[in-house]
Amino acid sequence: MKKISFYKSLALCLSLGFMGCDSYLDINPKQVLDENILNKPSDIDGFVTAAYSRMCEMGSLDSSPYMYWWSGSMRSDDSYKGGGGIADAIGSFGNISLFTDVTPNTGALDGTWYNSYQVIQRCNTAIQKMANFTEEELPEKNSRMGEVLFIRSFTLYRLKKLWKYVPYIDENVAGTSAEFEKVPNREPGQENDLYLWQRILDDFKKAESLLPLDHEDKGRISRNAATAMIARTMLNMAYEQNDQHQVVNINKQLLEDALPYIDKIIEQEGTRVGLESDFGNNFLLQYDNATKESIWELQFSINDGLSTGGRINRAEGLNHPWMWPKLDDGSYGFQCCDFNHASYTMANAFKTDENGLPRFDDYNDDDYGQYVLNPDGSYNLEKVNGGAKEYFDKYTWDPRFSHTIVAPGQPWKYNPDLLFDASASRDPITYSYLKPIKELPDPNCGCLMYDGWQFNSMNKKMIRYDDVLLWKAEILIQLDREMEALPLINKIRTRAANSTVRLTMADGSYTMNYKVGTYQPGVNCNWTKDYAWQALMWENRLEFACEGHRFFDLQRWGLLGETLNSYFFIERSRFPWFNSARFTTGRDEYFPIPQPQMEYSKGNYTQNPGY
Repeated sequence: MKKISFYKSLALCLSLGFMGCDSYLDINPKQVLDENILNKPSDIDGFVTAAYSRMCEMGSLDSSPYMYWWSGSMRSDDSYKGGGGIADAIGSFGNISLFTDVTPNTGALDGTWYNSYQVIQRCNTAIQKMANFTEEELPEKNSRMGEVLFIRSFTLYRLKKLWKYVPYIDENVAGTSAEFEKVPNREPGQENDLYLWQRILDDFKKAESLLPLDHEDKGRISRNAATAMIARTMLNMAYEQNDQHQVVNINKQLLEDALPYIDKIIEQEGTRVGLESDFGNNFLLQYDNATKESIWELQFSINDGLSTGGRINRAEGLNHPWMWPKLDDGSYGFQCCDFNHASYTMANAFKTDENGLPRFDDYNDDDYGQYVLNPDGSYNLEKVNGGAKEYFDKYTWDPRFSHTIVAPGQPWKYNPDLLFDASASRDPITYSYLKPIKELPDPNCGCLMYDGWQFNSMNKKMIRYDDVLLWKAEILIQLDREMEALPLINKIRTRAANSTVRLTMADGSYTMNYKVGTYQPGVNCNWTKDYAWQALMWENRLEFACEGHRFFDLQRWGLLGETLNSYFFIERSRFPWFNSARFTTGRDEYFPIPQPQMEYSKGNYTQNPGY
């Protein structure tokens, strides 16, 4: 019998295990799950649940496509890699973060591709199974079909943002491995990637037509999630790229066509959707499945009867602080591994001027490190753990800083009795002390698990209503309707200004000097289209800071090369390890197709340019 490499392949074993790979193995399986056993309507929910669960089962080094810190924040001006120094994960996250020596063999990429297609094939298996039943036999057929169509389309959407050209595999691709191998990632005769966007869009539209507005089970995908992804796909599709990944046209008709889908959601404000009164509600465990702002969130759990201890968020397991805080019993609340540090550039972006508006021009003229260093370049720990008051008191700040980043001497996750400490950073000389906290909980949450790496069970909000409002603002500005975008941006800023209740020290004083103003044309700004566009980009930057949006926003706008090389130039004066960083336009907008996938496709895949 033919033996296969240990490498995982898209073409082999794509499904749950129902599609046999016996012709490729030189051992006999001890147990085989016969698909024909699972042929009753009551079995369908198991197939659907399998698709949901695979999204949440990816490990820290699997580089989940659903957790964007590594692909969207670490590769942008949001954050530094962090961890135990430059050599820590150098062959994967290290190279990826600096765009140096990224090749088809770079670690993490093949796992992302393979795991994503496992999710896709679980969806396809469920669709194939459901085709055997009528709605009378399976009353939930439409809803379940819509759910797996959405999961498949969302996964393809994420893959496309990472690789641009990926194989579109639907339920009609079945049979032997050869049937999967012959599906190309770039179809012959297609001038660009719009055909792939269109297929993803069509599937989201089909999902929308099948999904209900509400589910009794809160974790299930609802119609609004599909409606939102239709708009998001059209928004991305409108920025048309050439083969060098440069934006060559903005399709305004597509933007016009996206607006009714956005409005479908906005029309539900106050009933099914809305902004939370406090921005911080989006990042607290007690608000899992409990806000109108969340349109769809991935479900995690702990102590739920699984042998693993729970369906925990392992994909962000590297990002918790290092061996801190020390608890009464001598153990530590967080133990590993201190990846993902906020960049000085990102922190500076939250500065505001005398009107409470962003300091667009001079925000990055200094940095946190300048105020906490001794003359010999070492850190003055008294200043660090004292809250770097000289730096923070010099400016006024957007409150979203304190919902996004914590510095030593400031409250951890709104707890004034738990001040973040310099000891929680593994390598501050390399990455400093500023820690993104949106995805991290209070150490006393009862939601933590440690098995060598640190995990938590807080849900991941994948689509929020603030996303939707800013998509609409972006579209309106591109359509020369910037005055209509103004109240949408100001709505986001007003909520930010009102989100200070939790941001206090133990004595009741505010952690920082907070000041946010709205844009008032003719009073504090000149609201031209160019100014509105700058304001929109900045609002995206602050609202979704360190959530993994930034790289993909810049990718959509065609601004990656310009922005990141300017960022590297500034950061080189702060950290010498930036000397090797360089973004190569026409290559680094997308990852290389992983080499194992190139080999298993038997020549049917086209490698991305520059690799």
